[in-house]
Amino acid sequence: MLVENKVIIVTGAASPRGIGKATARALADQGAKVVIVDLQLDAAQAAAADLGEGHLGLRCDVTDKASCDAAVQATIARYGRIDGLINNAGITQPIRTLDIGAANFDAVVDVNLRGTLYMSQAVLPQMKEQKGGSIVCMSSVSAQRGGGIFGGPHYSAAKAGVLGLAKAMAREFGSDRIRVNSVTPGLIQTDITGDKLTPEMRTDIIKGIPLGRLGDAADVANACLFLVSDLSTYLTGITLDVNGGMLIH
Repeated sequence: MLVENKVIIVTGAASPRGIGKATARALADQGAKVVIVDLQLDAAQAAAADLGEGHLGLRCDVTDKASCDAAVQATIARYGRIDGLINNAGITQPIRTLDIGAANFDAVVDVNLRGTLYMSQAVLPQMKEQKGGSIVCMSSVSAQRGGGIFGGPHYSAAKAGVLGLAKAMAREFGSDRIRVNSVTPGLIQTDITGDKLTPEMRTDIIKGIPLGRLGDAADVANACLFLVSDLSTYLTGITLDVNGGMLIH
């Protein structure tokens, strides 16, 4: 068991076919006690129940610092510690540069970047007290290549910000034995992308992927599992690409 008895929070993990839920499942299968946080309490609790006994579902708005703090305190009250955080919660919008309004920018940056900061701030004091922990931040290939298939430039900017934030936190908290790393998925088949991808788009995209297929949520989940486990104890501040080779450089 790679994460046996470790307490790991996964944000935005209630969607049945999402990366967060797949990550929660991978962690639970490897012995972790998983805390699923999502905007809807009933959905978070149902997702936690799906994993089996011993897991917890909590409501949390990652753009609200008090909400993040409350979720973390509830986790500590239940389990007494926090070993890992997967900053998975995110949203995207397919809007071009000249069409991005203030509300669009705020919504995307708030969830993807501010939410990553707030949840990290919430868990870091406990990890410092424990002298150890692992945070995984979800970025995107769109941050690296200047745009994705479905996300607008403000999404690319927010996910690029996640990379910088993660590296800065890795540098700051390394002496506390807290590791902070990022994952950059390519095009992954989830509920968000599933109904937007035409057969023609799928064929064209796969032509540019050396491994010859789109990614599955489980592919990203396994990368998160690796980074939050003791298999990666000498890795911090890294960016782990999960894209089938589409961004070989």
